[in-house]
Amino acid sequence: MLATRSSVLRSFLLTFVVLASWLVVSSVKIANGKTTATGAMPPDGLAAWATVYSVLTFPRCINCHTATNYPQQGDDRHRHFANVIRGPEGKGVAGLNCASCHQEKNSDATGVPGGHNWHLAPLSMRWQDLNDQPLSSAAVCRALIDRTKNNGLDGPGLLKHHEEEPLVHWAWDPGRRPDGTTRSLPPLTHAQFVDATRRWVAAGTPCPKGP
Repeated sequence: MLATRSSVLRSFLLTFVVLASWLVVSSVKIANGKTTATGAMPPDGLAAWATVYSVLTFPRCINCHTATNYPQQGDDRHRHFANVIRGPEGKGVAGLNCASCHQEKNSDATGVPGGHNWHLAPLSMRWQDLNDQPLSSAAVCRALIDRTKNNGLDGPGLLKHHEEEPLVHWAWDPGRRPDGTTRSLPPLTHAQFVDATRRWVAAGTPCPKGP
């Protein structure tokens, strides 16, 4: 009888030790950012971020996320015609503001694109350097999650922005050029972009290492 009780006690203690060890290891992994409440892992988060980055540095987006004092146009990202400049709020200057030409929707008759609250992104959200080259994946990522630069958005806020912001949607509905040809689209659909953002956010918005 004593032997049986001793065996049961040893089994109980062994189970307790194994369970406690598992809880400690899991806590360390969470503290180190190796997992999240959703079970998403950093490698998946970084892969999702790479997908997001491929859109953010596509001409439709980077033309408005410039490091310059003016917007850019076209797949070659040339300077906006008519010497349009940024202005104090990214909406142009008096007499030549964005809303003078860019209405609530595209005008295929004239080739002028349009969308709600048309304006340049703030310089804190620039995706290019002063040499007109896209910033690195790491640099864009760090800027995007910096709440002092991104208008205070946390991970869910960034997801909501990518999912609902009209000017983000415009990238997939850019209308026609003045010559009647359709503007090019980002390398994936809006649904895929949002899904990638969701996976990145679920993984804790990890950023790649590097400058």
